Amino acid sequence: MTGELRTRAVVGLILIAVAVGALWFGGFPFWLLLVVAGVLMQGEWGQLVGVPDQQRKMAMYAVSFPLAILCPLAAGVSWLAFAFVAGAFFFVLLTARSLALALGVLYVSVPVMALLLLRGQQPDALGLLLAFWALSLVWATDIGAYFAGRAIGGPKLAPRVSPSKTWAGLAGGVLAALVVGFLLHRFAGLPIQLAAASGLLAVAAQLGDLLESWMKRRAGVKDSSNLLPGHGGVMDRLDGVVAAAPLAAALFLMIGAA
Repeated sequence: MTGELRTRAVVGLILIAVAVGALWFGGFPFWLLLVVAGVLMQGEWGQLVGVPDQQRKMAMYAVSFPLAILCPLAAGVSWLAFAFVAGAFFFVLLTARSLALALGVLYVSVPVMALLLLRGQQPDALGLLLAFWALSLVWATDIGAYFAGRAIGGPKLAPRVSPSKTWAGLAGGVLAALVVGFLLHRFAGLPIQLAAASGLLAVAAQLGDLLESWMKRRAGVKDSSNLLPGHGGVMDRLDGVVAAAPLAAALFLMIGAA
């Protein structure tokens, strides 16, 4: 194993341990992890859209307010939190006069709210299952897409945005997500409707990946930052979650209301 690969493996294991631990405890620890990730992602978003450093830091400060309100010791996922997200969006928009930078507030806040909504469901075991479902599908999609793409190859999915992605990889990611979804239904009691929708979340995760790839290509960079040795930035690790988590929350709310 090369030094670079060893570093990537060690950092990857640490990230997994931290994520699983916070997910298991839920509540304040899970919120805190999401807040730290969200503020860092807002900073990386600012770098990718090419705003001055002062505006980038201002946006990081602004997004911290709605993320703070989402704390389970404060308002949590509520209409007040939605109001703070909207307020932070318009504050950044009017202060920086940059729609691109302001959109980062939504890019960060919406998936954080979605994951907190899922993890906060009662009983606690249900919340843990729902949040794990949303996250594990993204992991499964990445793994399935990687191996199917390498083994099968074939036509490119979006060659101008991400030359390495193929339609075979997308199919492999969808299949892997469906397998995980139905395993969670069989052994953990995930509602069958959500298990069946797992493939849709896989597509959303791939679209989130393509969005970030497009942003990096426009910015002329390989990674969103160099914060995580061997892994790039926080956005590089969570681009699929950003798209999949809100869809997972929406599907759960629709099924729960049905």
